[in-house]
Amino acid sequence: QVQLVESGGGFVQAGGSLRLSCAASGINFRLNVMGWYRQLPGKQREQVATIQRSGTVTMPRKFQGRFTISRDDSKNTLHLEMRDLRPEDTAIYYCNKAFDPLLAWGQGTEVTVSS
Repeated sequence: QVQLVESGGGFVQAGGSLRLSCAASGINFRLNVMGWYRQLPGKQREQVATIQRSGTVTMPRKFQGRFTISRDDSKNTLHLEMRDLRPEDTAIYYCNKAFDPLLAWGQGTEVTVSS
């Protein structure tokens, strides 16, 4: 059974940091390009970053310098280090494959950044 479990979210003040984790089971994790996504209140889900098996990262410019994605294939886990958080980063963060067909979404982990 495929399962994605995100954790590490919380409430932080602007400028703070968080480290998100995603534990994946039921998939051949190491064979997949994985990604982090987020859904801002009232908005569609957007892709935040992806990481290939090789460690090659793709990330929109607006996240570069603040967010770092990493993976541990030995533990089937994905991480997202976020620093210098801003109120506009407030969202629910999810992990999933980077490309279709996506897996069933987990519950996500909520990040709230206060100004």
